[in-house]
Amino acid sequence: MDIVGEIRDAVAAIPAGSVASYGDVGQRIGAGARQVGRAMSLLGEGVPWWRVVRADGSPATCHGGRAPGLLLAEGTPMRGGRVDMRRARYRWEQAGPSRPRA
Repeated sequence: MDIVGEIRDAVAAIPAGSVASYGDVGQRIGAGARQVGRAMSLLGEGVPWWRVVRADGSPATCHGGRAPGLLLAEGTPMRGGRVDMRRARYRWEQAGPSRPRA
């Protein structure tokens, strides 16, 4: 599977009300946070892109700034304009170990 497909699968696994940082997704698949950001721009609307945030909890600013509203609608814990990463960060442990890229 290519990196975009791996990122699509990782992001699709994040449940409503939870988030992951670009670095979290990268760690899951064995890529860097910037690679994740670039690949995220290639994903379609069918992937919950708003559930991937900056490490400080800042939501994405793309897609017309819709991320904060989508996060709130899912009940994602927020602190001001940022996601409360301590409470909302998703862990993939239940999905199995991460796979380092070759």
